[in-house]
Amino acid sequence: MTVQPAPQPQPPAQPRPASAPSPAAAAGDWTFGVLTLAGDPGWLPPEDEPTEAELAGWCPDPDSGPPDGEDAWLADLTCGQLDDLAAELAAARPPAPAESIGAGFTHRAAAAGIAAGQAGWQPEYAAAAPCRPAAGFAAGGPLDLADAGIVLAQYAQEAADGGLAAMSDDELAGLLCASRRLGSWQAAAELAAAAELDARRRRDAAARAPGPAATTSAVSEQVAAELAAALTLTGRAADVLLALARDLARLPAVRAALAAGRIDLAKARVFAAELAPLGDVTASQIADRYLGQAAGWTTSQLRRALRAAALAADPDAAKRKADQARAQARVEAWQEGSGNAALAGRELPPADAVAADARITQIARALKAGGHPGTLDQVRAAVFTALLLGRDPEGLPDAEPGDPSPGASPPGLAGLGGVIHLTLPAATWLGLAGRPGDLAGLGPLDPHTSRDLAATMTASGHAAWHVTLTGPDGRAVAHACPRGQPPRANGPPRATGPPGRAGPDPRAAWLAGLAFDRLEHDPCRHTRQTDAYQPGSKLRHLLAIRNPACTAPGCQRPATACDNEHTVPYRNGGRTCECNCGPICRKHHRCKQAPGWHLTQPRPGVFQWTTPSGRTYTTHPEPYPV
Repeated sequence: MTVQPAPQPQPPAQPRPASAPSPAAAAGDWTFGVLTLAGDPGWLPPEDEPTEAELAGWCPDPDSGPPDGEDAWLADLTCGQLDDLAAELAAARPPAPAESIGAGFTHRAAAAGIAAGQAGWQPEYAAAAPCRPAAGFAAGGPLDLADAGIVLAQYAQEAADGGLAAMSDDELAGLLCASRRLGSWQAAAELAAAAELDARRRRDAAARAPGPAATTSAVSEQVAAELAAALTLTGRAADVLLALARDLARLPAVRAALAAGRIDLAKARVFAAELAPLGDVTASQIADRYLGQAAGWTTSQLRRALRAAALAADPDAAKRKADQARAQARVEAWQEGSGNAALAGRELPPADAVAADARITQIARALKAGGHPGTLDQVRAAVFTALLLGRDPEGLPDAEPGDPSPGASPPGLAGLGGVIHLTLPAATWLGLAGRPGDLAGLGPLDPHTSRDLAATMTASGHAAWHVTLTGPDGRAVAHACPRGQPPRANGPPRATGPPGRAGPDPRAAWLAGLAFDRLEHDPCRHTRQTDAYQPGSKLRHLLAIRNPACTAPGCQRPATACDNEHTVPYRNGGRTCECNCGPICRKHHRCKQAPGWHLTQPRPGVFQWTTPSGRTYTTHPEPYPV
């Protein structure tokens, strides 16, 4: 694409004398030794003003004699004959091929054209050579080799707008790679913005309290919380983003390569993680050594190379990194995409983890040798859960995975291996609907598993039951804490429909007889307000029912593990009441009290968080499964 310069004002044209050569005379590439200028005589310096004869084309060019040699015959042609000859030559010339990139393409020219377009005119392709941007994405083409940036983004969008179906496989692959580079470019911009925000907050903290205190984890918590609010991230995701932004801030060459699209975000993370234990100078030297090769490596190859280089530069680096990470040792549970669950230990001592894995494999192999059905991986998974639940692996059922078996799980709550928190719609519990429940720490649970789990809890006789009434939006409006256990169902649960021949479900009558406490709404009546700083057990429980998680943006820490925070501080006259209290985790509690943060509660249960950047984020009570 060629970027046309902004149009300049042209002087008014003068009438052409009848005997002047026609425009066809200039249609070809031939030069006939005649210069024609049209314009106001004031447009040129006085000494260069053409005479009337020169304007009419009657005078010969002083710098050129008449045609000679093979072209001598042109001197005998009249002006009309010359016009006809020029027209014939123009018609005989083959059309110019379409250019993949317009003549004169440069990054600087294209960028200037885009900037000029923002000023009021749009860049256009050269009229004489229509442009096909997609062709530039072919292997080895200028767009296939171009660094990421606004120019590449413009061409990528134009190619996409032109229709992907019209692109060749080669061009489409080039566009795909360009899109990845553009994604890296934007990721670098996001990380640079996060690093700049972090630097500002750290400078502000240092100005308020000079010394080491300015670099403590408190500032990190506050910056991460601000990032989480701005980007709708979980706390852990915000911590990861901030850590990566800081790591790349000390590796400018890596961040520059990410911005140019020469590496992607996954590889930038590998650079940051593997070079984290090293000093800035050593880390930068190793990064510079491998940046040129990183584009052609997978992340695994890059990780191996960087780890080897880091160990060679500092043999104790790996140990320091492992010791630091061991402070984050934990067991995590999450839901798989299939609806099943996963359980994993993270940041475990390597020797212990390897030994435990080997023991699981050894037991599974012995069971397989004894004829236990299933693949080795399936048996390993069964052994893993059996050991954690305190069951003897030799007692594993000899049924295919997924088949029902009375011995598959011991009855009673003790067989569940700990305290669990199950939430499910009453209609699902009664067998009148098939809506999912929710298992704390795992997520949505299918109705069949939810009912089975609820039945097991009821049979144990030790479960604590809570019943919450919700509005159409799924948010709590009232709550009851019944004593004892509900009655058992008459027969198996029904999937849908009203109670049938089995008679009225006694659980429905039990629900109807409960006494509910209604939650406060706007305006608050202050019926449960107390003069004390700490709310009573009932008020605290109702606050956790209304807002079952931390009220900060993006935070999912359960309310039962949060502080009760006064929106308007108690020392400033804030009420200990539903309209001025709510659960906030310790991390966001500290953030709320930090300079630049502000919290309001316009109505009970609705919180408005304002970050130091001046952006406000509103959180509402989490809806329950209905």
